[in-house]
Amino acid sequence: MSLSIQFFSLLAMIGTGIVAAAMIDMIGTGTAHAGRKSFVRRHAVIIEVIGWIIAGCWTFTILYTVRDGAWRIYDPFAQLSGMLLYASFFHKPFRLIGRVILIMLIKPVWFIFRAIVSLINRLLLLIIWMLKLLSRPFVSIFRKFHGKLFKSKRK
Repeated sequence: MSLSIQFFSLLAMIGTGIVAAAMIDMIGTGTAHAGRKSFVRRHAVIIEVIGWIIAGCWTFTILYTVRDGAWRIYDPFAQLSGMLLYASFFHKPFRLIGRVILIMLIKPVWFIFRAIVSLINRLLLLIIWMLKLLSRPFVSIFRKFHGKLFKSKRK
């Protein structure tokens, strides 16, 4: 293996460390800001374990792409250094980008989704109310005949 391929794979492992740390930080931030009784808060450990598994699989995919899956002893050190780089330099810019994405992309999409669901719910309630209103004379006639046909023995 040439020196340039080794250097490229070292940079790739540092990059996977940075991305893995960002992903785990994102999961931690999301679970910390979730409501106390929410699904995310109750299953925070499982979600974080799944995040670590996904980061590991993604790292192996990068290794497979760069070096046909060959693992070297400096790979974990490169990933650890990538995580430390994230913690020392990239933490604040990633958080800023995350807040911008949340404010400009996720919240408007979530608002539109909730508005559409609310509109559909209101339309269904309106249709049900109209059907009840239109069927009211028939229901009263049915109750009148039903009462005469099936008299209950009241004391």
